[in-house]
Amino acid sequence: MMNFLRRRLSDSSFIANLPNGYMTDLQRPDPPQPPPPVSPTPERRQSSQSTGSSFFSSISNAVKQTTAAAAAGLVEQTSTGAAKKAKILLIIDEPHTDWAKLFRGKKVHGEYDIRVEQAEFAEINLVAQADGTCMVDMQVVRNGTKVVRSFKPDFVIVRQHPYSMAENEDFRNIIIGLQYGGLPSMNSLESIYNFCDKPWVFAQLVSIYKGMGPEKFPLIEQVFYPNHKEMVSVALDFSPCSV
Repeated sequence: MMNFLRRRLSDSSFIANLPNGYMTDLQRPDPPQPPPPVSPTPERRQSSQSTGSSFFSSISNAVKQTTAAAAAGLVEQTSTGAAKKAKILLIIDEPHTDWAKLFRGKKVHGEYDIRVEQAEFAEINLVAQADGTCMVDMQVVRNGTKVVRSFKPDFVIVRQHPYSMAENEDFRNIIIGLQYGGLPSMNSLESIYNFCDKPWVFAQLVSIYKGMGPEKFPLIEQVFYPNHKEMVSVALDFSPCSV
């Protein structure tokens, strides 16, 4: 059979009588087959797995270090280095005094550096918990740049009065929060809160006056009225009567 096909295909008259393009289709070579996929060698698979595990391990270590440092309140959130051994001192005062300059180079117990965070009452907020933790959020503007930080202070110095009769000048809630979180203070937070109301302070002085006597503890005489209506009624009682 194969010999017959060879003789027929070699006959020129047979080839001439075939339709146009018939032999072209028969003689067209088969399309090249793609090479079979090559699986990665064991060495390559092992290299990619070790690279992935190493990358994940680096991220995990970085997250653990950053979380631990932030929870301990030792470094600023923007810091990328190792946690620095320091105590955070929160100073509530107006910016006319640069407290950071005064504490620069000082240490606590010769071991801990002092990191000063200074802001006014209007620039801070806080969250205090019953277990004695107090996280402070601070938003201040320094040289035209807004600085936002969150930290856990170890100590506080209050140099700004927390209460005024002016609008939006009542920050006693911040003092309450610091006391709630058990934050140590240079002046006791209780005394700072008591001094928010001058009549309350004078009432304490009256108590000392009664115990020591006017000779040893003299006081200027004052009269307390709970509100302005009582003052008006007393003034009317002493007004001259018309006939």
